Amino acid sequence: MKHPVLLSLAALFSTAAVAAPETYVIEGTHTLPRFSYSHFGYSTQLSRFDKTTGKIVLDRQAKTGSVDVTVDSTSVDTGYPLFNEHIQGEDFLDTGKYPTMTFTSNTLKFEGENLVSVDGILTLKGVSKPVTLTVTSFQCMPHPMLKKDACGANATAVVKRTEFNMGKYAPNVGDEVTVTIPVEAVKE
Repeated sequence: MKHPVLLSLAALFSTAAVAAPETYVIEGTHTLPRFSYSHFGYSTQLSRFDKTTGKIVLDRQAKTGSVDVTVDSTSVDTGYPLFNEHIQGEDFLDTGKYPTMTFTSNTLKFEGENLVSVDGILTLKGVSKPVTLTVTSFQCMPHPMLKKDACGANATAVVKRTEFNMGKYAPNVGDEVTVTIPVEAVKE
């Protein structure tokens, strides 16, 4: 006869070892995507977006997850109000027609415990293209102020603005745009 207590304990421990996916909500005051590009070869210009929302689902044990991020394109901040309007115009972001951009992914790549890249689809100005974000840092731990679990990362990608119908002044104003995303997200 099998021992029912031992079978129950074995079932309990095997269930405990299986982690469930956890959902993290993007914290908008610490998630401010930046973009930089060459300006006629004189300098590298740096701007950011001030409003980002979304969710990240992680199953760190299974090394799977998803990312669903929306950036408010009207929140572009170049440091100069007139240039903010220029970037939001039809030649560039065209925020009158496309007030948001999105990045979605179901492909997270891990090396050991470290998230190293996220393959997804960037939709910008009505154009959707595959983009790989290279993750340069990744950390999950209890948030010292919020008293909840949180995750943070820094990720980068290079995209060509001409591929998103924003090629005005290219190549004098660089076609390649480096996108840098610092992200922090708090567990639901």
